[in-house]
Amino acid sequence: MEEMETITLLDENGIETEFEVLGIVTVEDIDYAVLIPLDDDQAYIFRIDTDENGEEVLSEVEDDEEFNIVKEAWEALYEDDIDYDADTDDEEDFE
Repeated sequence: MEEMETITLLDENGIETEFEVLGIVTVEDIDYAVLIPLDDDQAYIFRIDTDENGEEVLSEVEDDEEFNIVKEAWEALYEDDIDYDADTDDEEDFE
């Protein structure tokens, strides 16, 4: 059985949330992390940036066009692995 990779993030209120790392996708030479909270089914996309100290940091993708391009790349890469709700046939939710 494959071990799940997790990461703990702090929100703007200092509340910790543990996420499963679903994977990394590269679009136009930029890496993005696709994460899902352990207690939710809403996936999130973060850009992997480098701060002034050379450390990797996750940045929220705020541009709708950038978000949609990354979402489509992720779905194309993992289209056989994406779970669909049997009742609605909707794709996994992203935010």
